[in-house]
Formats: sequence, C-alpha cells, structure tokens
Amino acid sequence: MSTYKPPRRAVALEYGQRSAPVMTAKGQGELAELIIEEAKKQGIHIAEDPQLVGLLGQLKVNDEIPESLYVAVSVILSWVYWLKGMEPGDEKVR
Repeated sequence: MSTYKPPRRAVALEYGQRSAPVMTAKGQGELAELIIEEAKKQGIHIAEDPQLVGLLGQLKVNDEIPESLYVAVSVILSWVYWLKGMEPGDEKVR
C-alpha cells in the first residue's frame, strides 16, 4: 500500500472588472499552501475541485479562462455569490 500523496495544487481567479474570469495565481506544493493561506486571510472563499484546478493549471497567470470552462467556473462563482449574499453585477458597483 503506497502512502504517496501528490502535492496540493491551487489556482486563484478574479472576476468582476473583466468580461471573463482571469487566473491571478497558481502553484503546487508549498506555493499552493501559501495561495490558500493568503485567500483565507483575505476572507476569500475556497472551493476544492481537483479536476478543475488541473484544467485551470494549464493556463498562464493573467490569462482569461477559456469558454470551455465557463460553466464549471460559473458554478463556483454562483456558490461564492450565494455565500456573500450577492447578485451578478454587484461586483461592478464596488
């Protein structure tokens, strides 16, 4: 029985000021832990979806997400909006 555990991976997305979400950070291992830690400090909600992280991890930082991932990312954004009591468009007012 193997106890190997692959390194944790993380991506950070920003949405609100652009027409599509943009990857603002990505990393694995220690860098992923730092990304997650900083998100928690800033009160940013964290969703864990290894398959989506794998797909987003193929992008470069500052890339807009491709249309093929709009549905998957919109599900997570909808969850975050719900948690914050926001509606689409609220982020553009700030």
